Amino acid sequence: MTKKLIIDGQEIEVEDHLTLLQACEQAGAEIPRFCYHERLSIAGNCRMCLVEAQGVPKPVASCAMGVSDLPPNRDGSPKQISTKSPLVKKAREGVMEFLLINHPLDCPICDQGGECDLQDQAMAFGMGGSRFHENKRAVEEKNISPLIKTMMTRCIHCTRCVRYMTEVAGVEELGLISRGEDAEITTYLEQGILSEMSANVVDLCPVGALTHRPWAFNARPWEMRKTETIDAMDAVGSAIRVDTRGGAVMRILPRNNDAVNEEWISDKTRHVADGLKIQRLDTPYIRKNGRLEPASWDEALTLVGEKLKAADPTRIGAIAGDLAGAEEMFALKDLFTRLGSKNFDCRQAGDKLDPKLGRASYVFNTTINGIEEADAILIIGSNPRIEAPVLNARIRKRWRTGQLKHIGLIGANAPLTYPVTHLGAGTDTLAEVASGKHSFAQVLRAADKPMIILGQGAFARVDGLAVLALAAQIALSACEGKDAAWNGFNVLHTAAARVAGLDLGFVPAEGGRDAAGILRPDMQVVYLLGADECDLGASGGAFTVYQGSHGDHGAARADVILPGSAYTEKSVTYVNTEGRAQQTIKAAFAPGEAKEDWTIIRALSARAGKTLPYDDLTALRAAMYKTAPQLAAHDTVEARAMSGLGMLAKLSGALSPEPFAAAIEDFYLTNPIARASVVMAGMSALKANAQKSALKAAE
Repeated sequence: MTKKLIIDGQEIEVEDHLTLLQACEQAGAEIPRFCYHERLSIAGNCRMCLVEAQGVPKPVASCAMGVSDLPPNRDGSPKQISTKSPLVKKAREGVMEFLLINHPLDCPICDQGGECDLQDQAMAFGMGGSRFHENKRAVEEKNISPLIKTMMTRCIHCTRCVRYMTEVAGVEELGLISRGEDAEITTYLEQGILSEMSANVVDLCPVGALTHRPWAFNARPWEMRKTETIDAMDAVGSAIRVDTRGGAVMRILPRNNDAVNEEWISDKTRHVADGLKIQRLDTPYIRKNGRLEPASWDEALTLVGEKLKAADPTRIGAIAGDLAGAEEMFALKDLFTRLGSKNFDCRQAGDKLDPKLGRASYVFNTTINGIEEADAILIIGSNPRIEAPVLNARIRKRWRTGQLKHIGLIGANAPLTYPVTHLGAGTDTLAEVASGKHSFAQVLRAADKPMIILGQGAFARVDGLAVLALAAQIALSACEGKDAAWNGFNVLHTAAARVAGLDLGFVPAEGGRDAAGILRPDMQVVYLLGADECDLGASGGAFTVYQGSHGDHGAARADVILPGSAYTEKSVTYVNTEGRAQQTIKAAFAPGEAKEDWTIIRALSARAGKTLPYDDLTALRAAMYKTAPQLAAHDTVEARAMSGLGMLAKLSGALSPEPFAAAIEDFYLTNPIARASVVMAGMSALKANAQKSALKAAE
């Protein structure tokens, strides 16, 4: 239903379920607020959003009063709301005066300066002075997290941080203790916060009470250049903003994208920035007499080109890593195909996904936004909390509505941020659900919009293809006779590069070798495009070329190192786990002599005698879009019918009795950039110590 209101003399019609604050903003009025946030529950703490409502004797908190709560006028005329009356102005000035009673004048040294809601609203709605001269209250600083710096003397008790940790992050470790002027927000039992998404509270804090500890006192917001780009720390493809100064990445912040990450990012995405500066490869290297020595680009490319020309095409291979962009994978595949090789693979973890079975067999078909429609979920071989924290928060959001009543888990029983029913640990339980004998099979069939989420721990196994087939059978059975537009089969990837690699067909051609086969001792040349997560010790004496941004596992094994660019230093295409193509924007320049990855491959192709037919990024992308047109449809997700799973569901194979293992052992150290980060290393050690303490306490 709708209701008519007159707001500042303008008559509008609004939905009656809205709050007065939302109705006023629809009318174009600016309503200040500190405690209200559209993604959190309503607290009504700060009272800054006061407005005057006809027939109400005193100003009302517009965030806490609904349009339907307004008493009707006797004559049936629309209610009049004023946001600019003298009464409202005086009330807001009084509220601001109270908020500043204890707030210290820290603006010259506060990291929030320049992007502080309190600063802005004090200027716009404050009175410019104070009648209070008493001593200000001080609060002892709390070390609540290595990522969050506190100055709780500045806190205005809006409780945004408390509500976020409880409602979104799902970790009830923050709250308000004591009363009156002794009230303060802190962690329970004086323990630190251990959540994969804790640092989002800094963005929510409207004052400088919570700031980024790793970034403290580094720069002011107006000193930095801001670039809107895409995250590559996981396969969610979160929208981020990279702030740079003098060519260096200073910090990473979230951008709003309701379809993907809303306005949250994981702590790894946010605080991996220091890893972009450490252990960088900034010049080519050639191994001489057992040691890597600096070399020129000409020398390094010539040596690699000669090795590729001299080798047997059946004994050269390429592996693409987890952070590789679509452009460099396309160029590398093109080069190796021209060299006569069929040995290339983007599935360094051993995934059994096959693009020949259709795109619906390897993407998150429901879409991330579609999680908010699910009423039953079966998670197989996955821990979304550490594999995709932002996606996990979306599952929790749906669970909190009360409409997601059943969440089953097959695999390692890990603490998630919502209650799950642990059905079993391995393929025997999966087969039982697929056959319809398990009670959860009936739960899925009874659901209107069931979801199956399959993780890397399930399909990156020897029997991965058989597991995929069983999951497809469960999805087809659960979705039979229901909404034709709903595809409940979902693959949750952990690597930003994986879906684009599958879209491009960066998998072995017929008769070619997969990643494990490429790393066998009989190979002559192995080309690693940022591949650091595979067993490089199995490659024997093969001549190994490593192209990447960091001196990680692959660089240590290499005979030639070609320094490439990190994801913040190039414009490339990533496709997230739901099949959404997105492009990064270059925010900084690569250090030293490092170059963009596709240009290295293009230069190498000339030395290998197979010059690639594109000299710029536009020409390369034009050729790439012919091979994979879906990569050209930026920020869109095509609908994929359940019928696309038919080929996969018909497959069969022997199942291993081994339980599904965790795909990620350490959330903070999953890729070369994260392993180079001092902040991530500290968080990893803290998490490990906390787990040891928990085990001792349990004993």
